[in-house]
Amino acid sequence: MSQKTYSAKAGDIKRQWHVIDVSDKVLGRAASQIATLLKGKHKAIYTPSMDTGDHVVVINAEKVKVTGTKEQDKMYYRHPFAGFPGALKITNLEKLRQRHPEDIIINAVRRMLPRNALGRQMMTKLKVYAGDTHPHAAQKPSAFEVEA
Repeated sequence: MSQKTYSAKAGDIKRQWHVIDVSDKVLGRAASQIATLLKGKHKAIYTPSMDTGDHVVVINAEKVKVTGTKEQDKMYYRHPFAGFPGALKITNLEKLRQRHPEDIIINAVRRMLPRNALGRQMMTKLKVYAGDTHPHAAQKPSAFEVEA
């Protein structure tokens, strides 16, 4: 029996497409399972230093559920003019859901991935849509049910 550690090569990676409906799913639980798919941890060839993950299409982002009083209390901070006084913009989940419902999922998943070039590469495989339609039917994505 070989005791060598397997390291995936670029030719070994087979990327699949998954479509996930997050309507009435809890945000954090769904985001952690999406991050697992993007990272490739569900595959036997997972290698931490490589992007072995799959493509993920998320639909119905506007219908994602949060628990407790997070709808009013959860804040999102951004710095559109970083370095200038008064640049900090603060919005809560309720307003963000009205303006850009896709950003709720994107922010949650991005913060669960590595904060480096590899994490940014993984984020390019995430496609989020507010409604129930998406333009990726040609890729034949398989339905993935999140336990949330």
